[in-house]
Amino acid sequence: MSKKSSFIQILLQPWQALTVLMVVSVLVLGLGGGKLMPTNLLGIQSALAQRVSPGDVWQQVYQQFPDLPKENQYNSKDSGKIAANNTLASRLIRYHIYVKGRSPNYRLDWKLTLADYLGVNEIMYDSTYPGNDTLKQNPIAGDRIAIKNLTRQQRNALVQVLANLFNPGSQNTQVPNPNRSAPPQQPQQGGADLLR
Repeated sequence: MSKKSSFIQILLQPWQALTVLMVVSVLVLGLGGGKLMPTNLLGIQSALAQRVSPGDVWQQVYQQFPDLPKENQYNSKDSGKIAANNTLASRLIRYHIYVKGRSPNYRLDWKLTLADYLGVNEIMYDSTYPGNDTLKQNPIAGDRIAIKNLTRQQRNALVQVLANLFNPGSQNTQVPNPNRSAPPQQPQQGGADLLR
């Protein structure tokens, strides 16, 4: 053993060395010296403060996208009355987040969910669909038809609204108008020559 290592060993016991190492690591990483953590330990500014409750978002979806059918004509198993708050938007959000476990922050994830409704991505099971356990009639068939009846522009607008609601500080906050379609542009002559 060298003189330097014996000096450290004499100075600090193993448990003390481990404690010192942990304290130094926390200080270095916590103060931003490591740049491994996006926030520091002394002033945490996390995304938790910006989280949006999925249970509240469905109302904002209808405010920003009134073309989406409510599909809330189903009766509750408990009361037998119409469950007016059990809407297509609320079930879509619950299916996306809780059944599929997809992130509500990304447009691609919302597009995958709509692809499920259109029958071109993953299989949707009646037994796990939101509303199956609380409504007398499972709303999955009506919800899939409602999504299929939306135009591509309306589906894109719905995706943008959902992504914007779950990302309050996102850069892309412009919601496309589903009722306005731009005329397609004609291709320019000689474009293939540019590839040479």
